Formats: sequence, structure tokens, C-alpha cells
Amino acid sequence: MSIIAWIVLGLLAGAIAKAIVPGSQGGGWLSTMFLGVIGAFLGGTLHTFSQTGTLQLTATALTVSGVFVAVLGAILAIYIYGLIARNA
Repeated sequence: MSIIAWIVLGLLAGAIAKAIVPGSQGGGWLSTMFLGVIGAFLGGTLHTFSQTGTLQLTATALTVSGVFVAVLGAILAIYIYGLIARNA
């Protein structure tokens, strides 16, 4: 996947995840994009694990189902970051 597709997927997934999760996450468009890319990797890895039973670092593609998985991964990343930030 090209870098432009990663940027688009990251912005889209991060913005949707920030809109779904209640509260204020803060950050600008760069942190939203980073959150979306992390979510794509996290969601893609968990999706591959649920399908094949093997743990591989994979990412989703820029498709409707890929964006859905990336949004779920970004929501999980927001939750994990909230747990870490609260304990620090």
C-alpha cells in the first residue's frame, strides 16, 4: 500500500474512532493520523489472528472492511492509551 493510502486510511480511521469514543482525546490531525495507522496495524493483526490463529504483524487495506477493522483497532488504541496515561 502506498504512503498516500496510509495517510488517508490513518486520517479516516483515527477521525472516526475519535468521534465514537466519548471524551476529549486532544491532538491535531497528525496525532489523529498516527492513531489511525496504529489502529490499522492493531486491528489487522487481531483480525489475522482471529482468522488464522497465528500472530503476524499485518495491516488492513484501504477498503470498506479495512477501514472498519482499522477503526476498531484505533478505538482499542485509544482505550489502551487512556489506561497508560491514567496510571502514569
